[in-house]
Amino acid sequence: MTIQKSASKIRAAEHPANLIFVGRWSPRGFTQDQIPEGVMNTFFEAARWAPSAFNSQPWRFLYALRGQPEFDTFLSPLIEFNQGWARHAAALIYLLSRKHFSSPRKTDPQFSRTHSFDTGAAWANFANQVTAAGWAAHGMSGFDVEKASTVLRVPEGFAVEIAIAVGRKGDGANLTADLLQREQPSGRSPVGDFVARGLFPERFRS
Repeated sequence: MTIQKSASKIRAAEHPANLIFVGRWSPRGFTQDQIPEGVMNTFFEAARWAPSAFNSQPWRFLYALRGQPEFDTFLSPLIEFNQGWARHAAALIYLLSRKHFSSPRKTDPQFSRTHSFDTGAAWANFANQVTAAGWAAHGMSGFDVEKASTVLRVPEGFAVEIAIAVGRKGDGANLTADLLQREQPSGRSPVGDFVARGLFPERFRS
C-alpha cells in the first residue's frame, strides 16, 4: 500500500517499518460499498492469531452489517457525534474481552489481569488486516458502555472494550464540513518520546 502524498510528511517513519503500520489510519468517510462476510472473516482470522497470556484468547467480536436488522441496534449505543458518520459504515463491531480464564494448573477460573491488553492485540491485528485488504477501520471509545452491554445482551464477566466501524474509504461526501477538514492521517510522537533504555526517565512524566 502507499501513503497519500498530502500525508507523506505527517506519516514519515523515523526508522524502517512496514508501511502497513505507518499507513494505517482511521477515516470517518466511507463509501456505500457493502462488505462480504468472507472478507469480514479474513479480518477476524488475523485477530485470531494475536498473542495472549496463557493463550487465553479473551477477545470476542460481535458485528452487524449495514442493512441487517441488528445494525441499528449496534448503532444506538454510540454517542450522537459518532452515530452521525458511523451509520454509513459497512459494518459495526463491538470488541469484548473475557475477564477470567481457565488456568491449566487450577480448577477454578482465574481473573486475567491482561484481558484488555490481550484484546487490544487482537484489535491491532484486525485493524492492520483491514488496511492490508484495502478497507478501513475506525475504533471508537465514544459510546454508552452500559447501553451496549444491555442491547447486545453481554453477560457478566465480559468487558465491552471498543466499538469499531469498518468500510471502504470514500471521498467524505457524507461528512460535515468540519469532519471533512479533519479527514486525514494524524502524526505520531517521535520514538524517543516513549522509549528509554534503562530505568524510568523523568521525561516520561510529561
